[in-house]
Amino acid sequence: MCWSATVDLWAGLGIGAVGVACLASVRRPADAPLAALPLLLGAHQVVEAAVWHAGGGTGPATLAWAVIALPLLALWVPSGVMAAARPADRPRLRAPLAVGVVTAALLASRLATRPVEAEVRGHTLGYAVDLPYGPLLLAGYLVATVGALLLARDRTLRLLGLVTGAGAIVCAVLWRTAFVSTWCALAAVASLLLLVWIRGRPGRNPSASEQLTRA
Repeated sequence: MCWSATVDLWAGLGIGAVGVACLASVRRPADAPLAALPLLLGAHQVVEAAVWHAGGGTGPATLAWAVIALPLLALWVPSGVMAAARPADRPRLRAPLAVGVVTAALLASRLATRPVEAEVRGHTLGYAVDLPYGPLLLAGYLVATVGALLLARDRTLRLLGLVTGAGAIVCAVLWRTAFVSTWCALAAVASLLLLVWIRGRPGRNPSASEQLTRA
């Protein structure tokens, strides 16, 4: 996800700090799951720093990385979008959530029965997971994560979906060339957009600094 253990670690701490700010800005409990996403992304970066230090392999850090990246995010994102949506908007979000549940279950089952191996490839880490029907699982993953965001009523969440989809393509191209991995940069941008989103949610009391700014 990042190009070295040091960058992964510091990126994880920075993204985690954004996650703390997101949670501190939550006014509606239903917004908390999506607001906590930067904390999960930050933890993901820190876990990968441990994978770097281990030199890859099939250790606990590698498995933890795969669990967060695959089944957990496939379920977390559409669930968070569904929870934050207004009741009238939830029917349109049922499809990506259902796809996320199925995709997460299949990915979790595979991770429970097959090893995951990480390999250092220059400035990137490659992860080998034996997944059947890879293209279908990838499609389900994108429908659950990017699709849920694009179907959201909130403009910032839709922008997050566009940025995530486009950023994933760029990151994948750079990773395949073994040039450098930039997933941490995408995670940082996504986290900042979530901070903008949560601070703009209705029903949130403005902070003292915001009140002074408006005055």
